[in-house]
Amino acid sequence: MFLRSVFTKSLLLFGLFLIMVYAQFEWQARDAFDEIKIKYDKVNGDNCPIQHVSDLYLPEDTISHKPEIKEININPIFPNRTALLHMHNMAMSRSFFWSYILQSRFIRPAINDTYDPGMMYYFLSTVADVSANPSINASAVYFAPNSSYTSSYRGFFNKTFPRFGPRTFRSDDFNDPIHLQKISTWNTFDVRDLGAHPPESRSKDYTSELYKINEWYKTWLPDDVEGRHDTKTTYQVEIRYANNTNETYTFHGPPGADEDPGPIKWTRPYFDCGRSNKWLISAVVPIADIYPRHTQFRHIEYPKYTAIAVLEMDFERIDINQCPKGEGNIGPNHFADTARCKKETTECEPLHGWGFRRGGYQCRCRPGFRLPNVVRRPFLGEIVERASAEQYYNDYDCLKIGWIQKVPIEWERASYYVREKYLDLHPEYRNASAGASSLHTEFLNIDQALKFIHGVNYRTCKNFHPQDLILRGDVSYGAEQQFENEAKMAVRLANFISAFLQVSDPNEVYSGKRVADKPLTEDQMIGETLAIVLGDTKVWSAATLWERNKFTNRTYFAPYAYKTELNTRKFKVEDLARLNKTHEMYTEKKFFKFLKQRWSTNFDDLETFYLKLQIRQNETGEYLQRYEHYPTSYRAANLKHGHWTQPQFDCDGYVKKWLVTYAAPFFGWDSLKVKLEFKGVVAVSMDMLQLDINQCPDWYYEANAFKNTDKCDQKTSYCVPIMGRGYETGGYKCECLQGYEYPFEDLITYYDGQLVEAEFQNLVEDKKTRYDMFKCRLAGASTLQVSSFLILSLLGFLFMLKYKLR
Repeated sequence: MFLRSVFTKSLLLFGLFLIMVYAQFEWQARDAFDEIKIKYDKVNGDNCPIQHVSDLYLPEDTISHKPEIKEININPIFPNRTALLHMHNMAMSRSFFWSYILQSRFIRPAINDTYDPGMMYYFLSTVADVSANPSINASAVYFAPNSSYTSSYRGFFNKTFPRFGPRTFRSDDFNDPIHLQKISTWNTFDVRDLGAHPPESRSKDYTSELYKINEWYKTWLPDDVEGRHDTKTTYQVEIRYANNTNETYTFHGPPGADEDPGPIKWTRPYFDCGRSNKWLISAVVPIADIYPRHTQFRHIEYPKYTAIAVLEMDFERIDINQCPKGEGNIGPNHFADTARCKKETTECEPLHGWGFRRGGYQCRCRPGFRLPNVVRRPFLGEIVERASAEQYYNDYDCLKIGWIQKVPIEWERASYYVREKYLDLHPEYRNASAGASSLHTEFLNIDQALKFIHGVNYRTCKNFHPQDLILRGDVSYGAEQQFENEAKMAVRLANFISAFLQVSDPNEVYSGKRVADKPLTEDQMIGETLAIVLGDTKVWSAATLWERNKFTNRTYFAPYAYKTELNTRKFKVEDLARLNKTHEMYTEKKFFKFLKQRWSTNFDDLETFYLKLQIRQNETGEYLQRYEHYPTSYRAANLKHGHWTQPQFDCDGYVKKWLVTYAAPFFGWDSLKVKLEFKGVVAVSMDMLQLDINQCPDWYYEANAFKNTDKCDQKTSYCVPIMGRGYETGGYKCECLQGYEYPFEDLITYYDGQLVEAEFQNLVEDKKTRYDMFKCRLAGASTLQVSSFLILSLLGFLFMLKYKLR
């Protein structure tokens, strides 16, 4: 009986819990998110082949705030769109490389052979796109019919594949026999040629209407050129080789950033049926070539788009914006105004890192309102979404500020006492050091330090000691996060070279007409290095530095690509091997020597990537077959295995800017193919002045030269960084602490860091200032005013009463 009663009570409690859980969301009306979620969950890998084609796509506006190339160097990119931006830049880089290498035959002597990369080059290139970028889950190159030339088959000169579509996607390997731990590593890749299929199977032909999910193909292909034949954008490269010979090479590429449409086209989210069986979104860029080839009649060979580069990302990993439309959310946005913030007293602000789920926002107080005294931070959207009806209607409100001050129009010089008080809080502004010495004081004066840094340019750099042009590492704090996408570009190329050197064997003999890929060529390495600079506008220079005697038929080889203007179509390439003075040799660079020493013997920490490669059975590609080494693997570096350098102004270099360099190593087999060895380094350099400074307080172990240099009133407010302000002071805002309120009638509820810094500078220079007013007021001050009035009234009434009764 006792057990039965206990079981009955437990059952009742469980039933009550279920009722509470299911009733929790009854107060929420169905909205746009619910409609998309139903459609999202409706399709899976089992039923997608029988679904209508419209059910395999989501509306285009389900992805908002797509990176726009025309805005990249003008407006900051939201933190929750940096992964999309990197996919955008990677697609651009791939398009530039393939366009360059497919046309590079024009800078080589005409022979009865093709200079095009072999099939393994294509496969491993798409593998590197995915392996080096955790946010990118698939990469492919799709050629138009009969447009792909190859060097992988004997006697195949000037012949084309009917279809060629090398594609790599990341597979979940938790249940793979390779990994006995049953732990998903995300380092296993399914690689196959989607151009290999039976001719009669049109549903597997990615160019056919029956291929349901080939919207990416239709964005640029087929390219039917009509009228003028000079419609493809050209890019110019000035190349200086190791023997000091020069060449100016012009090639056709994707549309420029100033053209309409631009180079990137985004697809609608689609279900990748029969392949990865996930909801994906892709960035598509065209690849240009001179077509047809070798006709002996140059006037009928014209530039056209012969292929597309497609990079794909999981839809569920992309943040949605549930806030109402406004200045930062102008649309189109399918999920606009689905947030649960109470609009009477709060307003919505998106948060990053939430993906495709509710609650990726916070509810901030509107101007004229403040948080209750028991609440420390704005209301988190996820908590609001999970609230019951009673909790929602009784909580998550801000309180009205009863007494609001007008923003002062006139102000005056601070008194001696006030000025001395603030200078005591910031002693670095008394007798401040100027020039390079401002960076070596006990208390850093950020204004003098930035004045020195901005004062160094190509005209003045000769006036400084060389040691002054190498800054402390903490001056570039934040580079690892803000330049992470650019560093991944270097990691991607290092991954590719490592994969090619370890997987592709030029001496291997295959059955039939297939031949092994040739060793890497100079043109390929120049093209890969150049593509980094063309694909990412933040990268000012890139270099592929080979160790001595590690590149085929070359003692030294180091293609160095750079630009001298931000938005340009003219680029330069130097082979640094031509510099033979000891102090000029690229093998003497600090980051090269550091990585060579670090990876001289022990390679245990490197990542291992597994490839399940399926290639075409013959030239016509009637069906797929497993690659002779199935599965195969290679080892390569990831982002943490690279090296960040100190900021440096190279007055004698090609790019005269404050540069921060990231270098990633690559590896290959030794001469006996017994063990790995260090082969070289891929380095990218970015302009330090494109970083955002963080002046807010931080932990003592954070290597930030500018931390604790904000001018917020520490008793009543706290500092919050603002992105997009650049390498200048004032990149923060002063938010009121818990229990305090913003006292002014304003459109914002905080003190802007740029205004605070400007008024503090006026105080230092003993000019008119209002810096002393940038404080938050004790919350409930209006109530105190009313209480004081009542007390005075009561005292006055008692005094009058006492006077009359006398």
